[in-house]
Amino acid sequence: MKTLIKTFAAAALITVSTCTMAASNPGKALNLSTADLAIDSYVSVMTEGVSGGVEQLFTADFSQKIQGQNGRTNKRSEVISFLKKQKGEKLNCSTNTEILEESENYMVARITMKFDDFIKTDLVTLVNEAGSWKVASSVNSYK
Repeated sequence: MKTLIKTFAAAALITVSTCTMAASNPGKALNLSTADLAIDSYVSVMTEGVSGGVEQLFTADFSQKIQGQNGRTNKRSEVISFLKKQKGEKLNCSTNTEILEESENYMVARITMKFDDFIKTDLVTLVNEAGSWKVASSVNSYK
């Protein structure tokens, strides 16, 4: 009986430590080895509430500009904080991604999200940093 209790205790300890290690390294959730994978990750983060590894997706100097009457610029930390709060929230929109320009270390894409009452257009610039593609900037407009 004591052996059985020790076995369950050891299994519980291994499970807890494994979960703790996975939670402390959320960057493992994203594969950013190609620009296409990075764009797909960005769309998933923005529209499907996927927030695991979101810090890994953006460059250190990332900024988000929102065009309109009340233009606004958001810093990287503000965007990441907002996206983490949106974890699991799926937007009710259809999404279209169009690559506007692409080179070996640079990409510009237009992501169009069509909602019932408006359209959000997001121009996204990605850069290749040491083999990992990251979002460097985002400019949003609404119609």
